[in-house]
Amino acid sequence: MQNYLVKNETITVNKIDYRIRSLKDRQQFSDDGQHAAALGISSATWPLFGVVWPAARILADTVCLFELAGKRVLEIGCGIALSSIVLHKMGVDITASDYHPLAKEFLDENIQINNLPRIKFLTGNWETPNPLLGLFDLIIGSDVLYEPAHAGMVSRFIDCHSSKDVEVTIVDPDRGNRASFTKKMLALGYSHSFDRFSAPATAVDARCKGRILHFRR
Repeated sequence: MQNYLVKNETITVNKIDYRIRSLKDRQQFSDDGQHAAALGISSATWPLFGVVWPAARILADTVCLFELAGKRVLEIGCGIALSSIVLHKMGVDITASDYHPLAKEFLDENIQINNLPRIKFLTGNWETPNPLLGLFDLIIGSDVLYEPAHAGMVSRFIDCHSSKDVEVTIVDPDRGNRASFTKKMLALGYSHSFDRFSAPATAVDARCKGRILHFRR
């Protein structure tokens, strides 16, 4: 039974409109079957997957301009998976991943709303690699470093699923764990560069600024 409220909005990426269904706000919560609790997702963190965060919009705006022909792409911690939806519409070989029990349900509905064919989705728990995911040429993510432990977890997960020649793009809104994450990626043999970004304030979010992190091996 759905015990949470949703909203529908139109998000424009690279001059194309996408209809997106997401949680109404960050106060929503529903876990009657205790599926989220079993994964360690608390009531406070439960709604975070279902919001289109400013960093997610920055990621979508960024990666849609990449040269992606022939590349296998993975979005980690996809949440509502705006970037995955955008790349899927472009015909890119994209796999979305998240460990929230409702991420796939929202993704499937948004794919249907936008009249797109089914998209690949696999569970992505950063604590353990998923052998079904395989290796990728480009790994992307936004706002995935919001806990100190995520620096190590995300870097190891990325490395487990990176092809021999890989690019990684992470949009980080200055959460405070960027330096630790970068250090761990460098130790794993990746080169590093970054671009700064600043997103304007919206009706529900203050101005968001941070860095678009680029890694390559």
